[in-house]
Amino acid sequence: MNRLIFCVFLKKESEKQDFQPYPGELGKKIYNKISKIAWNKWISRQTILINEKKLNMFNQSDRKILETQMKLFLFKEK
Repeated sequence: MNRLIFCVFLKKESEKQDFQPYPGELGKKIYNKISKIAWNKWISRQTILINEKKLNMFNQSDRKILETQMKLFLFKEK
């Protein structure tokens, strides 16, 4: 049986993720409040951002930019 959560991104009940997809406290928040569907939408958006802004994931400042964009996308917060 699928585990359901209220997804704050979709604003409805949806299937919960199988594991925490991001480390730390933010990862726990994502795991508990963001559904599989919403996370997959973020992954698609993330790919676009990395390519358009030519972000380098080995660069700490680029990772910070992406994390800020993720918070805005998923939770509408900085």
